Amino acid sequence: MTKNDKDTDDIPSPPHPLRREEPLPSQSVKPKIDDPAALHRVEQLLASDTYRRADLDVGFLDRDDVRGARLQLDYLKPELHLHARGIKHTIVVFGGTRIPEPEAAKRKVLGRRRELAKSPDNPDLKRRVEIAERILKKSRYYDVARELGQIVGGSGQGPGDCRVTMMTGGGPGIMEAANRGAFDVGAKSIGLNITLPHEQFPNPYVSEDLCFSVRYFAIRKLHFLLRASALVAFPGGFGTLDEVFETLNLVQSRKIRPLPVILVGERFWRQAFNPDFLVDEGVIDFEDRELFWYAETAEDIWEQINRWHLAASGSTLCQSDVERPVFER
Repeated sequence: MTKNDKDTDDIPSPPHPLRREEPLPSQSVKPKIDDPAALHRVEQLLASDTYRRADLDVGFLDRDDVRGARLQLDYLKPELHLHARGIKHTIVVFGGTRIPEPEAAKRKVLGRRRELAKSPDNPDLKRRVEIAERILKKSRYYDVARELGQIVGGSGQGPGDCRVTMMTGGGPGIMEAANRGAFDVGAKSIGLNITLPHEQFPNPYVSEDLCFSVRYFAIRKLHFLLRASALVAFPGGFGTLDEVFETLNLVQSRKIRPLPVILVGERFWRQAFNPDFLVDEGVIDFEDRELFWYAETAEDIWEQINRWHLAASGSTLCQSDVERPVFER
């Protein structure tokens, strides 16, 4: 037997990574014979708020002074999942939650008209009918958003190719339509729901492994733009306007790299805000007016996005394997 063989024989067997032959003293409660009340007191300690482990203590995590940790977690969970699925470019779609698919919009109009027929002189009901009819006209944008989702979803090399992925706020209306289009062609899509005081639901077409609930609007906005290779905004309300104007401000100041910003429905957007007026008033520069443009169809949106990227980098989105770092590092 060599010296090395002898040394090997002297090495004890590795212990089990979890089990012990003899339990540690801390693995059992003080015997009842020594203190009859010990078990009850230990049970109380185990149930106390202070003993609850920090990462399992919802009450602790919800405190104002733990906001920093919540912000980190809010960012980190979606980021790790998006990175793991190889998502490099997102087409971000915003639009009104109140713009349903055409059939649903037609039902709403019919319902409002029936209400009005019972009280034909009611001015409030007349206004409700008028609004429902305008929503019905805008419901065609649901179909445009859905078709865009189909185009983006079909741009890769199958369901597992997530290099270019549709991303929305995960809600109803236009966002639902975009997720639904990707769902139609078997592609994945992302939904970033925001936590609100009232209960809400993600739309049913977001991919199960890419459906997130985000607590903070700030973190949600960050995720919208971290991989954004285009922002496509359909007619919408305050939320849509908020995202559009913030993105334009970030591009204007070059806080993020420029990206295509496409406003779908020129007639709506021309009335929602007047950029030419802002130029004439001198509150934005003429070059800022060139940060966005209008489109009407899904084919035009997709063609314009790729034409913009071809001019900017020499390749279309589907040709690029490089992640798009939008924000300053």
